[in-house]
Amino acid sequence: MKRAFQILVSDEVLRDLTRRLTHTRWLNPPNHSKWAYGTNLPYLMELVAYWRDGFNWREQERELNRFAHFQTAIDAYDLHFIHQRGKGPGCIPLLLLHGWPDSFYRFHKILPMLTDPDAADIDAGVAFDVVVPSLPGFGWTKSPAEIEPDQPLRQYASLLRRLMKEVLGYDRFVVAGGDGGSVLAQIMAIDDPGSVAAIYLTDLGWNRMNIDPGPLPHAEKRYLEESKKLFMKESAYVMVQSTKPQTLAYPLNDSPTGLAAWVLDRFYFWCDCRGDLEKSFSRDELLTNLTIYWVTQTIASSMRMYRLDMKSPSLAAKDYVAVPVGLGLFPKDIGGIPPREFAGRTLNVQHWTEMPGGGHFTAWEEPELMASDLFAFFRTIDLPVRG
Repeated sequence: MKRAFQILVSDEVLRDLTRRLTHTRWLNPPNHSKWAYGTNLPYLMELVAYWRDGFNWREQERELNRFAHFQTAIDAYDLHFIHQRGKGPGCIPLLLLHGWPDSFYRFHKILPMLTDPDAADIDAGVAFDVVVPSLPGFGWTKSPAEIEPDQPLRQYASLLRRLMKEVLGYDRFVVAGGDGGSVLAQIMAIDDPGSVAAIYLTDLGWNRMNIDPGPLPHAEKRYLEESKKLFMKESAYVMVQSTKPQTLAYPLNDSPTGLAAWVLDRFYFWCDCRGDLEKSFSRDELLTNLTIYWVTQTIASSMRMYRLDMKSPSLAAKDYVAVPVGLGLFPKDIGGIPPREFAGRTLNVQHWTEMPGGGHFTAWEEPELMASDLFAFFRTIDLPVRG
């Protein structure tokens, strides 16, 4: 059973947030550091001042509540999700999956384009019934601290499959995702190809970097080596979150400025902003995503997923996705665009698009490009539809 849900943060929580922002104790790094040492101090100070004095959460809350939000109990999880039905008959059920450090908010721009493409001036010929969950441990889907599942993403994939089939009644559906959502989409397709008709990915998923480079052709081997070099340069967050996430969680859960610094560092280095973060995301958008983490106190549980999956990986390099796979690849995503042959080692690639711009947070940065490509891919294969 699903029940209607509305986002409503208490005044007390918002007053406490303002108080903590007001009493930030600022440090003094080298003036020349810009973003080289991590999140840029002058930019962070400006953003925190705006978060405290200019940002209107109630306005963002009203905008978020324009979507149809629900919760449902599955096992020990109270799963939060948006279920927005498409315009007209024959809509395709589509599950959209986010990653870290974003949230269901990743899809706030693209969601209306997918449910009503005519209004968005997209020549689609079909619309989607869109389901956007908050993954376990994110936002309003709380993750029980005592649960440490083996192969956690495989368990989460099972929860999402049950959401689509048992709660919403979609026996067959399609899935799209990036980052952790890419891994989840692949697991769902591998575990239940009878339900998952096709998947659309914006990256290969981190587990695919474990392929043995020894027998690979030169171009694929070079891509893998360059990806690993970049990972070593930019992987401090992974090392902490996959080993000692709780130690980091204490200061991030206590200080909204600390939370902003940690999350914004990833947004800056993973987007196509050309040195100006607000070319990719507005201040209100950045702060809405941060406020979701803050008011739900889920930064700890969202990071904990890294340690759980490192202990017991849910997707191996040898696992192959046999259902049709579409790839929409953005040039400034982590690691860049892989050779198609490399992707084909683990995925049944039926659709391949190299985008002209955009980074990791694809549906947020370039929603028109991604929406058009989703429609282009799913038009080419036999898909389940709602009458």
